[in-house]
Amino acid sequence: MATRSQQSRKKFRATAARPGDDLPADGLPADFGESPAADGFSRRRFLGYLLAAPTLVVAAELGTSGFRGNQAAASIPSAPEPSDLFDLGDLLNLAAAPTSGLISIQVNADGTASFAMPRAEVGQGITTSVGMLIAEEMDLPLDKVAVTLADARPELLINQLTGGSNTIRSIYTPVRVAAATARARLVATAAAKFGVGVSTLTVKNGVITAADGRTATYGSLAVAASSSVVVSLPVQLKPQSQFTLVGTSQNRVDALEAVTGKKVFTMDLVVPNALPTMVCRPPTINGTVRSVANIAAVRVMPGVTDVVIVSTGVAVRAATFGQCIDAVDALQVTWGPGTEDQQSDATVLAEVRAAQIPLAVPPLNLLAKTVDGDFTFYFRSNSPLETNCAIADVRSDRAEIWSSLKSPISAQAAISQKLGLPQTSVTCHVMQGGGSFGRHLFWDAAIEAAEISQKLGKPVKLMWHRTDDFRHGRTHPLATSRIRATYLLGNVVSFEQRHTSVSTDFTHGLGEAITSVAAQLPLGNLTFSETVFELTANVPYNFGVTTQLLNEVDLGFHTSSARNIYSPDVCTATELMVDKLAKVAGQDPYQFRRAFLKDARSIAVLDKVAQVGNWGRAMPAGTAQGIAFHAEYKGVSACLVEIDCTPATVNRKIRDAFTGPRVTKVVFAVDVGFALNPKGIEAQMLGGIMDGIAQTLTSSLHFKNGIPLEGSWDNYYYTRQWNVPPTIQVIVMPTTTGNPGGVGEFGVAASMAAVAAAYGRATGTMPSSFPINHNAALGFTPLPLEPPLPLEPTNGLTSGN
Repeated sequence: MATRSQQSRKKFRATAARPGDDLPADGLPADFGESPAADGFSRRRFLGYLLAAPTLVVAAELGTSGFRGNQAAASIPSAPEPSDLFDLGDLLNLAAAPTSGLISIQVNADGTASFAMPRAEVGQGITTSVGMLIAEEMDLPLDKVAVTLADARPELLINQLTGGSNTIRSIYTPVRVAAATARARLVATAAAKFGVGVSTLTVKNGVITAADGRTATYGSLAVAASSSVVVSLPVQLKPQSQFTLVGTSQNRVDALEAVTGKKVFTMDLVVPNALPTMVCRPPTINGTVRSVANIAAVRVMPGVTDVVIVSTGVAVRAATFGQCIDAVDALQVTWGPGTEDQQSDATVLAEVRAAQIPLAVPPLNLLAKTVDGDFTFYFRSNSPLETNCAIADVRSDRAEIWSSLKSPISAQAAISQKLGLPQTSVTCHVMQGGGSFGRHLFWDAAIEAAEISQKLGKPVKLMWHRTDDFRHGRTHPLATSRIRATYLLGNVVSFEQRHTSVSTDFTHGLGEAITSVAAQLPLGNLTFSETVFELTANVPYNFGVTTQLLNEVDLGFHTSSARNIYSPDVCTATELMVDKLAKVAGQDPYQFRRAFLKDARSIAVLDKVAQVGNWGRAMPAGTAQGIAFHAEYKGVSACLVEIDCTPATVNRKIRDAFTGPRVTKVVFAVDVGFALNPKGIEAQMLGGIMDGIAQTLTSSLHFKNGIPLEGSWDNYYYTRQWNVPPTIQVIVMPTTTGNPGGVGEFGVAASMAAVAAAYGRATGTMPSSFPINHNAALGFTPLPLEPPLPLEPTNGLTSGN
């Protein structure tokens, strides 16, 4: 006799059918994970859930349905380059596996579907891609799917972190399972209503049609399809071969709101009585307030409602942000020392060099050629266009926070500890962010706003000034990369890389993910940073004995990872060494790479950019092509650039600009395994290319007396419109693995390396310090440190910011 569980499975097994499904004769699913098909795991059966709710609500386990941790853990190689088989995204998925929380999709009475995604949208377009997945599996129009951002959900433990280009990799299968569950339940409900078999029904655009022409919309069935109890339901996902939406280029669902100013970011949100608030910050990193001479006078300035000393400076709350700026600059503060007051680029670089791990392979005999490289990468800003901001309403027994948070659970825990409140009394609303660059992995603004609100007993809308962002925000760490390779009789027989860096801060939640799975990682007793390095860095060439090691010095800077962690620097150093090796071998850089790349996917993207970019064409003196390759996040990419380093370009005069060489052409090819939205991937690569150009040529922070001299975007020289290459072509390769890889950070490394290689070929001198203009004379006059903010704009022409 069948058990109750088996009866339930049998009952709902029939309702899960899709047209064309090949079901066992007994009606029971053979298994939920052992039926691989040509398109990967999409033909496996998965377990979804019907949740008790007034209308149909379905769920799937986040992080478990598409990932079998034991298999992946067993496949980790013991070789020194584990990222080839087990990378950072795999680690994040493995860490998420034990999470018992569910994601859920609700079908509404108006026929729409709603999903609160436990990840953050910061411009990468994941609300569009995830909406496409739901629409595809449910056979709904994309505009009938609403994807919002979930509040902090501590029951998900470490499964609400948006980082490492992992969102789609982690959510691809769970979202599809939930959507397929909804569709199956709605079809079954319609079949019961019509008194027909499930297999006789067809579904299109949220309308179910019987063979005799009767129809029912999803909305009309939402209540009838709901459940009063939680029920498990095995489902089968739609094969990729039947996809009609996923895999096609789609505009972002929020594009119109973004370009018309209707999109709501934190600073657009209206919370009753949350008045503008800013902080007067010290002239050095981590400086402290000793005293304020005129706090009473500032409290009666126009519009000012409150002035209070907090742990990061002196906070001012006023009717407008302009009045906040006036009050901040009027404050007469005596500051205590900071933690890095004596540091400059030179002192930090000296500390990093002192910590470098020695190269192991000695120079060899006359038959072999030893090729050395030594590269320096200076601090870069993590500031996005949207400045750091948060709204906080803290009461005696509870707190409510609004901010763009990519790690909201960790933020919630930190804020509750800061306020002395139980974590359950702190609500963190995740807002859409205007960019991230690693910035929103941290909750600096949220915890600062909470502290101010608690001290004032009033709601606050905190905004960091642009100058605050550059001088007290997060920075991508300064690093060096030393490489020694040995070339012998047509082969590279050894390649060792020693990367040394200012410590990268991983306290935003990624460290907890590493800790949770550390026992399953055969990497030894490594630090957070070393673990991340091992799972992201790789040498994609057959270069004999290959080793890559990281060492970090723990200075007191506020660091993070600006759109990709170690890879852009590591890749640039590696690719420049490949150019050196090609020269030693007397070979063309493209052909040399092609001969040593490890697999066909890698060769395919390299061939694509060489073909489309017309590699090897004759070019005038002072101009050149460069080519580079990068593999990460289960994907491969290649970039070809052309650069103009002629005096006419380098010395051109543009107002308020630091000019220099110009990249004139970029061809970028990317294979992510399976491209859900090629247009979205193209947009991500375009952003990465701009980052790569900036980090090679112009963008860095100059530290003096413990604080960056840069105080605005005017000073920072990110790639600007007049410096954007006139020709850019991004090629998204056809499906290869059938599984989506990471995308968000993927465009930076290869483009940065290709620009560096092109510069070296155009000038005849391979660059070794990045950006190449860092040690030139400053192209700007630094803003003063006191007062801490530029003057308030008065007429749009005399602003200092």
